[in-house]
Amino acid sequence: MARTNAQERLKRIDLLAAQLKQDVHCTVADLARQHGVSVRTITRDLALMREQGMQIDADRGRGGGVRLDQRWGVGRMNLSYAEAVDLLISIAVAERMNSPIFLANLGSVKRQLEASFAPAKRDKINRLKSRILIGVTASIYVQSGVTAPPKRISQTLHQAFVDQENLTIRYQREDGRQSTRQIAPHYLLLKYPVWYVVAFDALTDGPRTFRCDRILSAQRDGTPFKLMPITSFQPSVMSSDLFR
Repeated sequence: MARTNAQERLKRIDLLAAQLKQDVHCTVADLARQHGVSVRTITRDLALMREQGMQIDADRGRGGGVRLDQRWGVGRMNLSYAEAVDLLISIAVAERMNSPIFLANLGSVKRQLEASFAPAKRDKINRLKSRILIGVTASIYVQSGVTAPPKRISQTLHQAFVDQENLTIRYQREDGRQSTRQIAPHYLLLKYPVWYVVAFDALTDGPRTFRCDRILSAQRDGTPFKLMPITSFQPSVMSSDLFR
């Protein structure tokens, strides 16, 4: 219990530091209410932050606000396992797209994240990254019809991909026809800015590529699938304009 409380306090202090840099006016009572703790607890947190060297200013008088000097650095970040995995995969996608901008520090960030994982989990993350394919930029015609998938569908697809779990989806083709499919999301393909899921489709009993923004609904069914090699999806995916 003591360890849990200490971890919760460290995370709360990190959140307080970020919040106090951004908010124009925030009182101790406001902070206590937002974080679900007592005013006394927040006061102790602020005292500890000052002991750590953070420049926290407070307005005198009842209801006075508190703030952190905006020149203070970003400090520490506490990421969950899932958040760290997502960040590593995002970095890998950015690197493989060979963008010349904003890549200068990604290598250092990636090394620090990878060092925080045990070897077995690093292997799992590398397997996940190998299942994300990068193709050529989508045509102007395709881009003109792209819409962002709803968040709930993206999250469901994301989790099924990570956990290697089958999905039931409602899919709409380009001509407007809809169908219900049971799919196994083996790979994800990015033809910027369009994402596709490369799947085994139970309806056709074979490989199929689905455009993510045309998935109208998605539900995990709780059954796992065994990953198939990318060569099993030829020729629909392994075309000349695709590289891994």
